[in-house]
Amino acid sequence: MKYRFAILGCGAVSQKHMQALGRIEDASVTAGCDISENTAKSFGEKYGLPYFTDPHKMMAEKGDEIDIITVLTPSGLHGRNIIDLARYGKHFLVEKPLALRLDETDELLEACDRFGGKIFVVKQNRFNRPIVKLKEAVVAGRFGKLVMATVRVRWCRKQEYYSANKWRGTWAMDGGVLTNQASHHIDMLMWLMGDVESVQCQTSTRLANIEAEDTAAAILRFSNGALGIIEATTATRPRDYEGSVSVMGEKGIVEVGGFAMNKLKTWDFDPAIDDDKEVFEKWGENPNEPAWNHAEYIRSLVGHLNDGRLGVVDGLQGRKSLELINAMYESAETGQQVALRFRPKMCKLGISQE
Repeated sequence: MKYRFAILGCGAVSQKHMQALGRIEDASVTAGCDISENTAKSFGEKYGLPYFTDPHKMMAEKGDEIDIITVLTPSGLHGRNIIDLARYGKHFLVEKPLALRLDETDELLEACDRFGGKIFVVKQNRFNRPIVKLKEAVVAGRFGKLVMATVRVRWCRKQEYYSANKWRGTWAMDGGVLTNQASHHIDMLMWLMGDVESVQCQTSTRLANIEAEDTAAAILRFSNGALGIIEATTATRPRDYEGSVSVMGEKGIVEVGGFAMNKLKTWDFDPAIDDDKEVFEKWGENPNEPAWNHAEYIRSLVGHLNDGRLGVVDGLQGRKSLELINAMYESAETGQQVALRFRPKMCKLGISQE
């Protein structure tokens, strides 16, 4: 089946989605919508599509030709957009984060369940070739006992970036480096290492004139006993430096660097296997194609809808990384370690009393 997409939010990131969708045989774009008439018109004229400034008018006129609504609006609007449009029974593809608040996330998940729509959160870096190989090594147990995992986001976002849009860096609409730039890396850490038991975090606003943080550091304890480190900043100067993830275990270490976890830097296991000799050649980096990993993600989404194949990131997975981000902010505010889930200490349920 071919799926028809509508773009909600026609700003810069929509270009990446249009590039990706253009390479997928089982996908097409029906319309675009943006509250800015100039932005909507520019999008419509560029791609030869009908454009709207009101999503309900778009659904009234084009709803029968839309299967999936792609939400590319500012972060603080994601939850409201989905809750408002869930009544149409469409599926949603939403850029990170799924929402900003957990209660709003639960409300949008319930709304989509009620009206029969599914939610998919864009986590395109899971499809980076070095990351695919790293995940394969984790699943195969090649690391043995996991010891530590680290993500580093050392990016440069100068004041003009934040000043270009009033919502950037605000608590109501965006959050700081944790919610925006580092959210993919935080998701990656959990996807590779499993559930997080607790987190302690500190944040600071060092160079940007914004409400939220531009710099953060956190220590995580995973349920498997391993530790995690998150280092994230948009105050790197004078330019972007890296967006990396590394995993260490009793039998090996892997580091994936590059700008967005897209270039294999270290691959070292004891014992080694024959495939290790070719890992840099075959899995070292992504093809040099615009929006390549976005296309791989959307292709996976279409495959999931058509035949149920696994690999796509759904709303519940998107909620997990948002829960961790919320816990990090709570830790930074309180100065305390924050647990991510209830662990019974006195409950007798399921325990023999003999």
